[in-house]
Amino acid sequence: MMTSIIIELHELNKTYSTAAGDFMALKDVNLKVNAGEFLGIVGKSGAGKSTLLNMINGVDELTSGEVFIHTDGKALSVHEMSEDARALWRGKNMGVVYQSFQLLPMLTLLENVMLPIDLADNFHPRKSRDRALELLQLVELEEHANKLPAFISGGQQQRVAIARALANDPQILVADEPTGSLDSITADHIFDVFKHLVSEQGKTIIMVTHDMGLASRFSRSLTLADGELQTEPSDSSFEKTSLRRR
Repeated sequence: MMTSIIIELHELNKTYSTAAGDFMALKDVNLKVNAGEFLGIVGKSGAGKSTLLNMINGVDELTSGEVFIHTDGKALSVHEMSEDARALWRGKNMGVVYQSFQLLPMLTLLENVMLPIDLADNFHPRKSRDRALELLQLVELEEHANKLPAFISGGQQQRVAIARALANDPQILVADEPTGSLDSITADHIFDVFKHLVSEQGKTIIMVTHDMGLASRFSRSLTLADGELQTEPSDSSFEKTSLRRR
């Protein structure tokens, strides 16, 4: 089966200046992600997982290297855009899911899902509402559309956050420990939603987690340790060999 690369990282480095000196959070990271892939990046706390996602989505500036997004036959260099242009591009083309949900407490679930549409200058009173309701139905929360986030569970809030990330129909989702604060049953529901998005809608998802036990649940899994990404495996035996090494 032919595959196409949608994300490409070249010699990615990120260094933070601290009172104790420079700290290298990412070291010469090279990675190619195929369209329609559910990629897991597994690593301990402090390994650089969140930093890696922030390089991919352009939230943070890189120290050196390049991040390319391949779309419409062209390679877009994320960090060559201005900060404002990058923010607008991200809002329209990439969904971001956080562990802490980050729903606005004064807005209903429906309004939270509609917000990215407005921020991307795509708002239409009826179409935006219909789109938000469609996404809440996807995550099985349409009956709670008019509730405030405080009146639903943490697992339900995470599903709303996923719906919000899909508001502008991005091809790419990046998820930062989205199941980290959830119980195992609720975490399974989140995985089911992600798998549906990959298999039925062709989305590309990159998820980072500290839980090594989740490695086998991704279509591909890599380990990040001390800012370095392990060499990409050539076959599906990666999960077993990675777990044995660690």
